Amino acid sequence: MIIRTITCHHAFNHGAMLQAFALVHYLQSLGHDVQVIDYSPYYMPGNPKVNFRWVPGRFDYFGVRELYRFAKYRQNKYTQKRQNAIESFYETCIPVTTNRYDTVEKLRDNPPKADVYIAGSDQIWNTTFPNGKDAAFYLDFGSPKRKISYAASFATRELEPETEEFVKHQLNNFDAISVREQSGKSLLNSLGFDGQLVVDPVFLLNREHWDQFDTDSDELNEEYILTYDFEPKKSAIRSIAKRLADYYSCKIFTVTSLPSLFCYADKSYYTCGPEMFVRLIKHARCIVSNSFHGTAFSIMYGKNFFVLDRRDGLNTRMQDLLNRYNLSDRLVDNSVSDDRLFKNINYDIVFNKLHDDINESKSFLQQQIELAQ
Repeated sequence: MIIRTITCHHAFNHGAMLQAFALVHYLQSLGHDVQVIDYSPYYMPGNPKVNFRWVPGRFDYFGVRELYRFAKYRQNKYTQKRQNAIESFYETCIPVTTNRYDTVEKLRDNPPKADVYIAGSDQIWNTTFPNGKDAAFYLDFGSPKRKISYAASFATRELEPETEEFVKHQLNNFDAISVREQSGKSLLNSLGFDGQLVVDPVFLLNREHWDQFDTDSDELNEEYILTYDFEPKKSAIRSIAKRLADYYSCKIFTVTSLPSLFCYADKSYYTCGPEMFVRLIKHARCIVSNSFHGTAFSIMYGKNFFVLDRRDGLNTRMQDLLNRYNLSDRLVDNSVSDDRLFKNINYDIVFNKLHDDINESKSFLQQQIELAQ
């Protein structure tokens, strides 16, 4: 069976890359011909250009201009290394279509040949972002035998008000819909659609598959708390990580803070690729994050972890995931008590529920593909 997927596959983000990788490789393991549609619209992030432009102002004296340029140089140097590592993973591990598209009109004019189109996973329907308002992510192109979504995410509990009619119209493109969060299922119901709740694609691959990225290294031979923080200047992740590091007498590693005088961590892996991201989670003593996929991989590897709310409002995804596996006590803030912070997770119940959910999700995919035969 020829299957083509569409997702935000080329973002400079570990989770986005890994979920795209997981869905493709799971479907390939079933014997299908699978590629990601290489859809790169104008709003998707690319390599930023180093910008040394100085904005004149009241601090334009005493060498501040030179200090600014130096700081920008350091930042962009590390950012470029990070993007190079992620780009290397993309080129090596994610098979994409020969044709590259940058508008939905071009997809309509020359759609990829396939038996099945799959939209998802990740935040493809987040209407606070441009992709949630882009008909391409609702499969408004081509005429395969079947169009489905897999683990698509709205990321929020409500649509942006002006997008409701657009989304309702676009959802009619699908023969079957599945979403990643209970809030997404409820949102579908409010729009008059049914949807199945499935797991994120990273759970479709077992631990042994992800362990292919766990190459030998002396770097991770000491205990550490791992932080993955999308709002390093705002969140309480730093203080909670320090409490945990003091309690367990271990170090703090981070994947989201630049190595600098202002980095609180003992070691920064800011420039690492998705492979190292998986390894860092696997070997961590505990993970503290405000990331969906940081949480997902922590659960997969049976790790103690804590999740903090994000001020950008994208908390629904993590909250739904925690509630689904009775882990809502792992959502904390700075006031969390020591008893709660140093309590281990009992994974027996979690894994039993997760195992059932994975099997149901695989059945959904297989049944939908069979209907295209």
